[in-house]
Amino acid sequence: MSTGRRQTIRIPIADGLTLAADVAGPPGAPTVILGHGGGQTRHSWDKCELQLAEAGYFAINYDLRGHGDSDWSRDGEYTMEARADDLAHVAALGSRPFALVGASMGGVTALVAATLGLQASAIVLVDIVPKMNLAGADKVRGFMAASPNGFATLEEAADAISAYYPERPRPKDLSGLHKNLRLGDDGRYRWHWDPWMMNDMRGDPRRLLGIMDAADWTDRIPTLLVRGMKSDIVDEDGVADLRRRIPALEVADIRGAGHMVAGDRNDEFNAAVIEFLRRAMPAS
Repeated sequence: MSTGRRQTIRIPIADGLTLAADVAGPPGAPTVILGHGGGQTRHSWDKCELQLAEAGYFAINYDLRGHGDSDWSRDGEYTMEARADDLAHVAALGSRPFALVGASMGGVTALVAATLGLQASAIVLVDIVPKMNLAGADKVRGFMAASPNGFATLEEAADAISAYYPERPRPKDLSGLHKNLRLGDDGRYRWHWDPWMMNDMRGDPRRLLGIMDAADWTDRIPTLLVRGMKSDIVDEDGVADLRRRIPALEVADIRGAGHMVAGDRNDEFNAAVIEFLRRAMPAS
């Protein structure tokens, strides 16, 4: 396994598929599993993963099925329950205790997995709540469903991101986009995820509320919500609903951040997560 430096591995899951993951930190230490948001890849957590390792945790940073370097489902199986089962396979790789850190889709996956019986010692939700703002969720899905024919250049892809999120400065160096795009045989760049999964995402917000109504872990697993104060997904109503479900909920508000909290204010985000984990699941 890993002794500190990042190492890339593959994790077998159901139906003969495998997930790509980076691991770092001391083997046998309390484990932190990082799940990215929809349309992203594990590279959105690169800095966080290394800082967790430096703090004494064993970090598993994986690409969700259909994303990045992980396999795509052969039959288009991208339900929340399938992702939760994947997460259980990932958790089996590390040591106990373990914490789940999930952004957006990764956070939904953590919520569902815990409700289906995955015994986490702590949960960090990154700008996601069961009662999400539907207009904001539709905006995210709209961006992901756009440009099915891809982009002729990286500049076109950067323009699409800027149009969706105009408040984030457009990067001068576009080389980082290579991690989120794949170059097809036709010479066009497409997002590094399976567009088929959009079929399963449409009903997720409403179904998640029903699944969470059956949750029995909310009074015993320390939970932190990291909220971007400029988010269009998490509003006050959603926070109130989550606090009703999890009375001991902690909330870390990151000013100047939108839905992509870790990308907008990475250092503040990492500090908030590690401070919480040191209390909820100490590394030593």
